[in-house]
Amino acid sequence: MIRYLRSLVFVVQMYLALAVLGILFFPAALLSPKAARLACKTFCRWVKWTAGWMVGLRSEVRGPIPTGEVLLAAKHQSFLDIILIFEALPAGKFIMKRELLWTPFVGLYGLRIGCVPVDRGKRGAAIAKMLSDVKKGAATPGQLVIYPQGTRIAPGVKAPYKVGTAALYDQMGQPCVPAATNVGVFWPRKGILRKPGLAVVEFLEPIEPGLSKTAFMMKLETRVETASNRLMREAGFDAQD
Repeated sequence: MIRYLRSLVFVVQMYLALAVLGILFFPAALLSPKAARLACKTFCRWVKWTAGWMVGLRSEVRGPIPTGEVLLAAKHQSFLDIILIFEALPAGKFIMKRELLWTPFVGLYGLRIGCVPVDRGKRGAAIAKMLSDVKKGAATPGQLVIYPQGTRIAPGVKAPYKVGTAALYDQMGQPCVPAATNVGVFWPRKGILRKPGLAVVEFLEPIEPGLSKTAFMMKLETRVETASNRLMREAGFDAQD
């Protein structure tokens, strides 16, 4: 019960912080994408810090942090992996569901930092527009993050990797950096309870451009799932390769 109450207080203050920072940075964010990015990184650092002392959830980022123009394909288990990835990357931006545009603060700030909203069922058109924007210089250069399984996947649950990631990899002609995580062991995709421990996001060896879509998808899934299972076992979860 005490752990649940601490988790509840943590979650409430986290969303209050989101609102406060969203309001404080709002004028500057409208004028400058850099200010919007600073606001988002400030929120990420706040969440990491408060999670550490309020619920005993520490966090760590492992592996070489991508700094150039790359596609980053990450395991997605909860809101925490978004926070850890974005805080670590110098110029991260996400493929995001278009519905999030209507989420207070999240939609506005997502657009200001260069995130690409995608309609479910219309992903091909959205990706084509995104590629066109990049070529025309309308999109800010950086590390484009996509979740190959399309949504949050709880630890131990199997879900297919979608071909949209392969289409991006093929059309962008950039290295793809896989990323593994175990955050779902401590911070579930749904619910209030947060468990103490060490949540990890690990950037893995890049996959160079030029592979066929089939070969790329096989290599991506193998690397991400193998590393994520290793991290989950490290966290005490009985993951199966």
